[in-house]
Amino acid sequence: MSPEPPAAAPSVVRVAVYGGSFDPPHVAHQAAVRLVASLEEIDRVLVLPVFEHAFDKSLASFEHRVAMCELCMSNQPNVEVSQLEATLQRPNFTLNTLQALLREHPEFRLRLVVGADVLQDAAKWHRFPEVVRLAPLLPLGRVGVPSNAAPAPVLPDVSSTEIRSVLAGRAAARLSPALRARLSQLLDPRVIEYIEAHDLYR
Repeated sequence: MSPEPPAAAPSVVRVAVYGGSFDPPHVAHQAAVRLVASLEEIDRVLVLPVFEHAFDKSLASFEHRVAMCELCMSNQPNVEVSQLEATLQRPNFTLNTLQALLREHPEFRLRLVVGADVLQDAAKWHRFPEVVRLAPLLPLGRVGVPSNAAPAPVLPDVSSTEIRSVLAGRAAARLSPALRARLSQLLDPRVIEYIEAHDLYR
């Protein structure tokens, strides 16, 4: 009996990793995902909400942030929202996340999506050179954030911090018509409905 041929190596999958707090996910996050998913060099976009903020900022629960990301991002082709960070030892770092992805999926060839604003904090990252070695950066320009390391701005200047501040001032879970109109420029309608239904950020 002739020996069986060796199993074929899995096909390479070019994956863009887009991590963040997504607290809440807004239109600039959605624009980034659409842009990256459209790139010829990318097969799949993996959206990874962080379980805890790297710099100890308070966040809405992981479950809420994952749910909001799934509402406004995962219905796009070749985009997946991952809960991987909930399974990793804490405190977690980007490097650990990339290593875990490659252990589970050796066929992945990773790129790390970063906005120009995030690049400004690169010196604070844990073992940043190794992060870049495992997942070369895929930088995106952002309006209002000058950077020589990112291409021309394509992402609107939208801030989750400012959105939370606006939401914190409301008197009830339901948004007033004026506040809803203001936020409709910044948040997907499905995210607005979720925030109201769970009375978040008040």
